Amino acid sequence: MTSTYNRKNYLLSITIIGVLFFIFGFVTWLNGILIPYLKIACELSNFQALFVAFSFYISYTIMALPSSWVLKKTGFKNGMMVGLWVMALGTLCFIPAAMTRTYGIFLTGLFIMGTGLAILQTASNPYVTIIGPRESAAKRISIMGICNKVAGAVAPLILAYFILSDGDALVDQLKTLDPSQKTLLLDNLAARVIAPYLVMTVILVLLGLFIRFTPLPEVEAEPEEEAETPNGVVKKNIFQFPHLILGVVALFFYVGAEVVAGDTIIRYGISLGIPISTAKAFTTYTLFAMVVGYSLGILLIPKVISQRFALQCSAGLGIVLSILALMFPGTTSVAFIAILGLANALVWPAIWPLAIHNLGRFIKTGSALLIMAIAGGALLPLLWGKMADMYSSQMAYIILIPCYLVIFFYATWWYRLRSWTKSN
Repeated sequence: MTSTYNRKNYLLSITIIGVLFFIFGFVTWLNGILIPYLKIACELSNFQALFVAFSFYISYTIMALPSSWVLKKTGFKNGMMVGLWVMALGTLCFIPAAMTRTYGIFLTGLFIMGTGLAILQTASNPYVTIIGPRESAAKRISIMGICNKVAGAVAPLILAYFILSDGDALVDQLKTLDPSQKTLLLDNLAARVIAPYLVMTVILVLLGLFIRFTPLPEVEAEPEEEAETPNGVVKKNIFQFPHLILGVVALFFYVGAEVVAGDTIIRYGISLGIPISTAKAFTTYTLFAMVVGYSLGILLIPKVISQRFALQCSAGLGIVLSILALMFPGTTSVAFIAILGLANALVWPAIWPLAIHNLGRFIKTGSALLIMAIAGGALLPLLWGKMADMYSSQMAYIILIPCYLVIFFYATWWYRLRSWTKSN
């Protein structure tokens, strides 16, 4: 596919998509600091605070198939523009939410932002896969992942500077105030998000305009022939592709594990008595570990190791680190959760090309189903929050072990299945 375009157009396309991955990485990983922030501002339990992740990621499940329909009408390029503008509408919702300190409006804004990202990711992920050779797709997605995770690493620190720079003193102060003074202080705390989210709204609108007028080439996914099994049976619907459906299952558990590791680690550190001024950087450490993993992917895939072997290694490392996080106390346990970023980095880049291979005319619908798997990031953090309230924040991380086992099964056996029957 790369030969269709000259090298200049190819590099321009990759650069523009890299900017998009930076933007939605920045927006996505703000949740790591929003969870402890809204827990304080809206006086929430762990379970309630994790609805930040739920509202954001559940939108992918609800809106992924409509996103596929949008892309069929607009194409990949204009679909990216629409996604950015929907995200801008979501960030704008934070202004009335902050002015009224209404948790439901915050969650509505997060849902709308997730909807925009569903459109954007449904367009951009297959775009990156298709625009070059399939065997190096994980390498290109790893480059995009670095853009995404570098943005995610700096995002919590930037937002924390504006909204929780005095977090420890503020929490101590809240304990000494009468109800009316406490309400006033919490109202002022909630108002701190207005300026940064207004800036984000403007940037997203302008970036949408930029995408509209930039010379980003439209690419066709794959020829519109019917897909066939090895023995010549024509496939009529998306559910006849077991390697795709099981890829959706694997991605569900992967995204759940990634969000649990990245979005709960600050809250986990605080629960251990670590000051907010220190804990606010923990999500950044997790994402820097992911950047290291992506860098290894760029260096090693496909010249040294295959996408599938990288996936197996990632799953194995995730299992080991999860067990160690459960066994060791205090900051050592936090460190193992942060290093999970290394195990998580190559899972998405490796599963995606394996799952959409040979889908033919079903590729956009298949991409939408894979995006729906991001619902794992909505449901598993809620499970972590409930277990943290019932038992302990550390014990709640036991949910990570079955997640990585599912990923290992996909990397070892499931990705090869081309039929649900035993003979294939």
